[in-house]
Amino acid sequence: MPFGGHRKSIAFFITLGSCLVVLAVTLNIGWILLNWQTGVRLIFGVLFFALIITGVVLNTVFLVREIHRNEQQDRFINAVTHELKTPVASIRLYLETLQTRQIDDEKRKEFYGIMLADSQRLLRTIDQVLRAGRIGSAQATRSRVDLREMVQECLAAARSHHHLPQGSLDYKESIATGQQATVLGDLDELKTAVSNLLDNAIKYSGAQIRVSVELAATDARHVAIRVRDQGVGIPRSELKRIFKRFYRIPGTVAKRVNGTGLGLFIVRSVAKRHGGRVYAESAGANHGSTVTLQLPAASSS
Repeated sequence: MPFGGHRKSIAFFITLGSCLVVLAVTLNIGWILLNWQTGVRLIFGVLFFALIITGVVLNTVFLVREIHRNEQQDRFINAVTHELKTPVASIRLYLETLQTRQIDDEKRKEFYGIMLADSQRLLRTIDQVLRAGRIGSAQATRSRVDLREMVQECLAAARSHHHLPQGSLDYKESIATGQQATVLGDLDELKTAVSNLLDNAIKYSGAQIRVSVELAATDARHVAIRVRDQGVGIPRSELKRIFKRFYRIPGTVAKRVNGTGLGLFIVRSVAKRHGGRVYAESAGANHGSTVTLQLPAASSS
């Protein structure tokens, strides 16, 4: 169902529920005025009225939530379909070109590079979807993870994947000398979470990519990874919603940026599995944003 149809359905059920409530209130008031002398009937009437109103409200809320959930799933299916179909179509086009035409070695190498990049994009999308379904069900492999080393690896991978110059990603530490930045967790899951934060910041930075990553000790028991960008920003009303499964901020910006709505959901799931939390901060549209992943520090023993 198109998004406009979802909105019409929501408006219809809200209007229907409101009309039913008004009708029930009117009938109940009329019944009370006609039968005010009968106390027992009045008590049963009020109870019956309360049950009707409760049922109508719960039914309306349930229907509206289902419509919102279906809308998010439709967006996810459309996004995943696009993310899968686009690189496949590109790879096929270049393969057909190589098969049917005489291409010099330099152009052939260029085509191979493009197909390799499209293959990596395809694999990343598939991996993202699989991880979203696997997080929470698979048993985590816990070990001591040095966040300094892990974050540096994620930064190097992001620079390579997005073909960024050295100055686009800035890294700094706010940890006292001699203090460890070690957590107890699943290395693969933590890498995925940090990589998703970096990818998200880069994608929503616009033409000028300036992303800063800070590794900080928030207190004696917690370590935080803060990823700041100077991009499109996040409306205050969306700061918590962006971590929901399939959710993407409505508007033209989300339409221009490829994505499945699973990246930040995976980050939140990883944070919960490791006893931590993730939250976003932003001054609003076009003021950039900061997403912080906070994790319990491992004991020194």
